[in-house]
Amino acid sequence: MPSENIAVAIEQLRELLGERLSTGSSILEMHSHDEAHSTPNLPDAVAFPENTQEVSQIMQICSANRTPVVPYGIGTSLEGHVIPLEGGVSVDTSRMKRVLTVFESDMNAVVQPGVTRVQLNDELRATGLMFTVDPGADATMGGMAATRASGTNTVRYGTMRENVLALEVVLPDGQIIRTGSRARKSASGYDLTHLMVGSEGTLGIITELTVRLVGQPDTISAATCAFDSVKEAVDSVIMAIQMGIPMARIELLDQVQMKGMNIYNPDMQMPEKPHLFLEFHGTEAGVAEQVEMFKSASEEFGASDFNWATRTEDRNRLWKARHNAYYAGKALRPGAEGLVTDCCVPISALAACIERTNEYVAQSGLLAPLVGHVGDGNFHLLILVDTASEDEMQRATTLAGQVSHLALEFGGTVTGEHGIGSGKRKYMQDEHGAAYALMGMIKSSIDPLNIMNPGKVVTVE
Repeated sequence: MPSENIAVAIEQLRELLGERLSTGSSILEMHSHDEAHSTPNLPDAVAFPENTQEVSQIMQICSANRTPVVPYGIGTSLEGHVIPLEGGVSVDTSRMKRVLTVFESDMNAVVQPGVTRVQLNDELRATGLMFTVDPGADATMGGMAATRASGTNTVRYGTMRENVLALEVVLPDGQIIRTGSRARKSASGYDLTHLMVGSEGTLGIITELTVRLVGQPDTISAATCAFDSVKEAVDSVIMAIQMGIPMARIELLDQVQMKGMNIYNPDMQMPEKPHLFLEFHGTEAGVAEQVEMFKSASEEFGASDFNWATRTEDRNRLWKARHNAYYAGKALRPGAEGLVTDCCVPISALAACIERTNEYVAQSGLLAPLVGHVGDGNFHLLILVDTASEDEMQRATTLAGQVSHLALEFGGTVTGEHGIGSGKRKYMQDEHGAAYALMGMIKSSIDPLNIMNPGKVVTVE
């Protein structure tokens, strides 16, 4: 049963939203978890606002009744971000899904938070522009900003941090603020836009985003190539970056992951060796030059089995396979669940960090395919585990913890793009030191009642 305060908030929200305030069991269950292997917890109710004013009214009601609020996009996060640890109200932004304005000349767009990246790019197709952040899942723009998402295009186009110009945010007390502007740069005051980007719903609810767009490239070419070792693959990427080759995508898949790829994609059989998946954007002549430069550089490190894809359908098939790497990894052990973790280190330390990670994997006795955004020094480990086995779960969580500690040892971060949520909060003090206490002060200042996604990112008494 909800607490008395939460029960009062639910009744007031029902008066405001009518049927768009749900306490149905299936809706509550859907909002009790994300894609992570985390213990689910039901919210007491789910609200479906349609505009900023309604979000503001929801927050005023919840603030007055000290009711926890968890913003919810589409549920594709990976560290328990949207799990309502203390119950309360999940605020689902899926009905706020309009592309409000596209400023073609300025190359930016204003969107509501429930717009997905695929929806935005579909609406941009006729303009010759595109939005570049691609985390794989068809996530919402609000969720991507809240988790500071990135993905396969980051090496060239940047993360959400670089691609969000301005925000409209509803604060915990219901106040509506705007941060940033459509200008390309500003030296005006504290950078509140980028305080909110990556705040994981702990400081407010994003209700509008102004995002940067880029021109669709004239020519796109994709490729795969194999190496005898992860180190050789990474070293070839380092050389390519040092040479200034402007690669749009450069993904690493280790030999274990490639075995899963062959099982899951029977029409796409490739050597079970470490691979790079690449993509080049530009003019026809520019792309041809980039391809030749990379091929020459990578062959110095033993690259082989080059396969090129210039037709749209071939490229789409290649990147669909990459985006389905999670399911391909799970094909290695049918029936097992995947405990996913990520970290990011300086690219010069990536090969050594992966080598140490593989030693820990071997010691664990578990199967754990690896993929990485190698141009950024970011990699993901999919630890396959029988969740009914207490021993396996213990070994899997120990392994995930070892990867986080390795990242810090190599001068990196415990997460390159998945975020902190509740899953990685225990590493924040080690990574940030005294700065972590400052984060807590910021949280307490903006959200003194600690109602915004409590239990995530920072610890607040």
